[in-house]
Amino acid sequence: MKILVLGSGGREHAIIRALLRDPSVDEVHAAPGNAGIARDVPVHPVQATDPVSVTELAGELGVDLAVVGPEAPLAAGVSDALREAGFTVFGPSRAAAQLEASKAFAKDIMAQAGVPTARAHSCETEEQAAAALDEFGAPYVVKDDGLAAGKGVVVTGDREAALEHARSCFAAGGTVVIEEYLDGPEVSLFVISDGTNAVPLVPAQDFKRIGDDDSGPNTGGMGAYTPLDWLPEGFTEEVVETVARPVIAAMADRGTPFAGVLYCGLAVTARGIQVIEFNVRFGDPETQAVLARLRTPLGQLLMDAATGCLALVGALDWSPQHAVDVVVAAAGYPDTPRKGDAVNGVQEAESLEGVSVLHAGTSVSPDGGVVASGGRVLAVVGMGDSLAEARERAYAGVDQIQMAGSQHRTDIALKAERGQITLPATAGAATDAAGQTAENEEAI
Repeated sequence: MKILVLGSGGREHAIIRALLRDPSVDEVHAAPGNAGIARDVPVHPVQATDPVSVTELAGELGVDLAVVGPEAPLAAGVSDALREAGFTVFGPSRAAAQLEASKAFAKDIMAQAGVPTARAHSCETEEQAAAALDEFGAPYVVKDDGLAAGKGVVVTGDREAALEHARSCFAAGGTVVIEEYLDGPEVSLFVISDGTNAVPLVPAQDFKRIGDDDSGPNTGGMGAYTPLDWLPEGFTEEVVETVARPVIAAMADRGTPFAGVLYCGLAVTARGIQVIEFNVRFGDPETQAVLARLRTPLGQLLMDAATGCLALVGALDWSPQHAVDVVVAAAGYPDTPRKGDAVNGVQEAESLEGVSVLHAGTSVSPDGGVVASGGRVLAVVGMGDSLAEARERAYAGVDQIQMAGSQHRTDIALKAERGQITLPATAGAATDAAGQTAENEEAI
């Protein structure tokens, strides 16, 4: 197979690395890619959100499969344009991508499918927002009803701050969804769909705040780990049966079948599993950890999903090892990330046992070096026979990275390593509610 991967982030680098491990994949190309991706596969200076340019590139390359990585090209209809031109595509249509592009649409689908989720109101005015905040009470959860690169959510005990976020969304011409707060550990589960069938990957947990102990502003994600040994037995199967399959069926009933990755952002609460949100592509930084453990050939799996053949796919094969990834971010992230700082030490990090480095916001400088070009610059992945070993290796790799003003969290997967994550009193769960709580935030 010859495969074209669209996107330029850490998620796309992780996908490409996994594709290169698939013996059925002969050639991988990326557009536009980044400095790290360019060292692995040919890259092409085409905007991933431009349907015409992407379709022309796919034709020039003669690809067998196009994989759309980020949400923006999906919302822009790139997958539709590729399909109309006769290409096989992994990624939902623009209509199906509304599951992520509109929080209100997603809530409507969940109501139709009977999926457990937080109560919510869609609001178009400050008066409606104020009433919704008062109905649900603190902590307040206010979501921009649209794509916001993982940072369109405010979770706060300050009513005025919540209302101000709503005002800013209204001022920009948007609307908001205000929800009740869900407490309990947060879990991300990717489910591969061909429009009818569903094949889950393994659950992961990510960390969205910029600082240790979940302090500071929300980000696109500062790290992740898998597996989650603290989850109750049968968790994945329950999510597939009560969340993924009903949503896939509801989308098909509407005439907008969902084929691609259904990213289920979940909270394990005292009322059971509740959906925080859906995304319509692999999440970042969870993908970096999840795909590091995947042994099943990824290229064939994505092709089976794109061609409606997932019913023929058996159980996926996973490494028994643990994976932890730690994001190294630029100075000033998430508000005003600084660009142009030299990035060094990647080769030294990857020379360590069990360590790999995936590029996100990087580009090549005029002298051939690597420089920061985005907020989240790298993800350092550690693999180990235990969570402690995986964490140790990931942070040993981070220690090798040199970038002026760089930021990273020091507590990725630390509570899990210490056995400090327990569940609310639900069937098959522990009775203590300590540990990382779901922050009702978007992931990316």
